[in-house]
Amino acid sequence: MKMKLLPIAIVGVAILVSVAMHFFSSPPPKAKSPDTAVAVKTILLHRTQAKLAVESQGTVEPRTSTTLISEVSGTVLKVSPKFVVGGSFEAGDLLLQLDQTDYEVALQQANARLVSMNAQLTFERARASQAEKEWSMTGRPTEEAPLLALRKPYLEEARAKVLQAEAEVKQAERKLARTSIRAPYTGMVAVKSVDIGQYVTVGARLGETFAIDFAEVRLPLTKRDLSMMNSFASADKDQHLSIILHGSNDGNETQWPATLVRSEGVISELNRALYAVARVDDPYKKHRSEDSGQAGNAAVSPPLLMGTFVTATIGGKTLDNTFAIPRHALLEGNKVALVDTDQRLQLKVVEPIFGDQRFHYVTTGLQEGDQLVISALGVPIEGMKLSPELVIDKPENNASVSDDANEK
Repeated sequence: MKMKLLPIAIVGVAILVSVAMHFFSSPPPKAKSPDTAVAVKTILLHRTQAKLAVESQGTVEPRTSTTLISEVSGTVLKVSPKFVVGGSFEAGDLLLQLDQTDYEVALQQANARLVSMNAQLTFERARASQAEKEWSMTGRPTEEAPLLALRKPYLEEARAKVLQAEAEVKQAERKLARTSIRAPYTGMVAVKSVDIGQYVTVGARLGETFAIDFAEVRLPLTKRDLSMMNSFASADKDQHLSIILHGSNDGNETQWPATLVRSEGVISELNRALYAVARVDDPYKKHRSEDSGQAGNAAVSPPLLMGTFVTATIGGKTLDNTFAIPRHALLEGNKVALVDTDQRLQLKVVEPIFGDQRFHYVTTGLQEGDQLVISALGVPIEGMKLSPELVIDKPENNASVSDDANEK
């Protein structure tokens, strides 16, 4: 009896499982009608002008840096309060003073020797004059007189000793002057290597300084960059190009005005780029009140510290008859999505010539008044039905080619 009921129980359980699966399973999704229009936002394309700009990067460096070397030996007796790392000074300021005692004694000795040699020269001149008079008393011409008879060799020797003594005085004066280490220009201290009481020898390193009248930035420019610039050659002449430097100062993004003053004239073997040199006047704002070409901006820009990494924006050519395509509207494979006259999607391949953080710029392949899709389409399918909403008649154009489109 039990064996007969077992198949019936199995069949019952199977029926219950089948009913439960049908009850709890979700219904299959309905296929989307191929004619259902996808709502998209669009803009109308118009030919416009694109003002190009090249971007490059570099590090701010001093135009002149100097390693201070001791030209004499001695003990450091005085250190200027300005001679500290970060300290600023004017040209001619006393930075270090070495012990002058030995050099003052040497100068006195040299002066004494000069006085002695001058006295000896005076004495020899008198003896030579007397010898010439005595020779003339013989009645013979002076030209026939032996050189020793007229004491000419002794007179020349005395003159030579005077010249030597004068040279020794000048040398002693220079050594004495070199005990005072003065600033060669207006600048700042980068490294301090000695302090008061320290004995230094000839050739000892005392510190490092750099000039702050202006700073320089080396900017690499590729062939593509140069092709985008109107008159880079003028940077080697009197007509310097104005540029803007961007960087971080105390955590804040800041701009500094600069001028492109020259190119280095050599293609780098490392990156095949031509380096241009930008100049920033008064980077530490020591002369804010001076009315220079950059004075208006210098009054509001913070100091530009040496070693700051900056990005330079250099104005370039102006392109006519250009379409500005928003960056997000350029699809994979350099395709754009257009709305045709039947309100359907048309995919077209374009060739951007330049790009910046906002736009790609296209000169061919598009027509005036084309309706460009700027919405995300997911998987765009050629010919799919669209429901366009025109949101912008003409995109704002402000070209500035960056590394996104122009990798160096």
